[in-house]
Amino acid sequence: MDLRAALATHRLVAIVRGDDADASLRTVLALVEEGVALVEVSLSGKDALAVIERARHALGPEHPLGAGTVLTADDARAAHRAGADFAVTPGLGDGVVTAQELGMPVLAGVVTPTEVIAARALGVAALKIFPIAQFGGAAYLKALRGPFPDAPFVPVGGADEAAARACLAAGALAVGVGSPLIGDAADGGSITALRERARRFRTVVAEAATP
Repeated sequence: MDLRAALATHRLVAIVRGDDADASLRTVLALVEEGVALVEVSLSGKDALAVIERARHALGPEHPLGAGTVLTADDARAAHRAGADFAVTPGLGDGVVTAQELGMPVLAGVVTPTEVIAARALGVAALKIFPIAQFGGAAYLKALRGPFPDAPFVPVGGADEAAARACLAAGALAVGVGSPLIGDAADGGSITALRERARRFRTVVAEAATP
């Protein structure tokens, strides 16, 4: 898949990490039903590989599905076997290269300018600024875009609706959102409330200018 193009089109990545595999699966399916086209299932969640496998079976091949928290080469291989289309990493570990070798584009975690340069040299699809909230939010994104005006940045970490709106306005290609969107749905909480949050975040994205 062309991950960068998908990020530019949809501008939102939902991050599902839960302690209940069945609830995590329900969360993934509900998000897709609400029009959140890009969903990653974090490997740090309970039975995450099984969730990816079950989601892939339920969604079919046409819906993009990512594996998050891909740290190692073994993580990348396991995610690929489970049916993930793309990989998301918190940093520049061995999983980045292996995922790309397996044909999975990577949204790679970076913070510093040095890491941005290293990630781009690896040929990753996009750059996940993580954790964005702890490094200054939209103001830090704006500062990074000074030396890297064309870099495909995707801020992640603490992005509630206001922060997501600010980051998109500051030039983010897309935003990645975990708990402010997922809430407790992946732990067995309300799917109805999840759907309401998904609609609000989709409104934020729809109102943002085209990157």
